[in-house]
Amino acid sequence: MPELPEVENARQVLALAVGREIASIDDRDEWLCRPHRAGDIATALKGGRLTATHRRGKTMWCDTETSDGDEGPALGVHLGMGGRIVVTDPDGDRIGGGTKRPDRRPRKAEWDRFTIDFTDGGQFRLFDKRRLGRIRLDPDLSDLGPDAENMKPAEFRDRISRGRSAVKARLLDQSVLAGVGNLLADQTLWQARIDPSARANELTRTELDRLHRNLNRALADAVENGGVHTGNFIEHRHTGGHCPRCGTEVERGKVGGRTTWWCPKEQHA
Repeated sequence: MPELPEVENARQVLALAVGREIASIDDRDEWLCRPHRAGDIATALKGGRLTATHRRGKTMWCDTETSDGDEGPALGVHLGMGGRIVVTDPDGDRIGGGTKRPDRRPRKAEWDRFTIDFTDGGQFRLFDKRRLGRIRLDPDLSDLGPDAENMKPAEFRDRISRGRSAVKARLLDQSVLAGVGNLLADQTLWQARIDPSARANELTRTELDRLHRNLNRALADAVENGGVHTGNFIEHRHTGGHCPRCGTEVERGKVGGRTTWWCPKEQHA
């Protein structure tokens, strides 16, 4: 599942579609666009524009305006397990996500699950082989906590330490803070030298502040480098892997129901 950095990178690409007039929309994939029927999204947005892109945690959406210039419904875009945002210019070349390059690699047309055609000739597509993404109008954000990237230290300490569960489980709870997934949690806890199974309410202020700093650092590095998988601990999360700092063989277990890797020498209660 994409984590905050992957979704932020996708949002930056989607932002390149802002301000372009919508000529037509292919929303015929009723599974991806559920609960909307084919044509519902097209009817709501055709002739209008995307006006801004937003993200909270792993959730991304666009503000819109109608063809009359009124405020339109929000367009929610969920990547699923392997979805990818593609935005093209009027010449059909992909823009964003790196240097400009042609989008002419072989692909099946049916993998473009949702498409917006702009009057300038460009497109926005949700490319999703596994069909696990989601497009919907006015997505519900009520169950999400604050964005993990924008939390102040005091708010982070309060929300993480409020529960008695393992600190990793608190990091993964999207109602506590939104955006942290399994890989990012392991990377952050390793950087902070904190035991993933330590009770969150027993961490000291010093430990919580160190955790917060390292979460911010891990997020910034992952966004800059293209995803959580680029973290310097992630490649060692396997049998026989070793801590990049001290060389100790890493351990594997379940914390909060999720597979977890840690350094037993540096991350102990």
